[in-house]
Amino acid sequence: MLDTAKYHATLMHRLGTLDARLHAIEAELDAPRSNDWEELAVERESDEVLESLGHSGEMEIARIRAALDRIRAGSYGICTVCGEQISTDRLDVLPETPMCKVCAANVS
Repeated sequence: MLDTAKYHATLMHRLGTLDARLHAIEAELDAPRSNDWEELAVERESDEVLESLGHSGEMEIARIRAALDRIRAGSYGICTVCGEQISTDRLDVLPETPMCKVCAANVS
């Protein structure tokens, strides 16, 4: 039987880490900007990188929340495509994954 408590704890820890990171990104993006055009150009490039990181973080948070929903529903560790058990090796590396290795390879 799958130890969902372990994965729940891992997912919650990652969710907390991402939440803190997203708050730091938001604070950086909301920080006052320079009046110097050259510095402003560099800041804008940095903002684009931060926005990309923020977007990636938001997508990961959505995947984590979906995994937590699957834990609550009792379907965690079951591939959402084929219905087979997802290997614990895969869940140890990607605890938020909704698919087994075979189905994930077919989607990519």
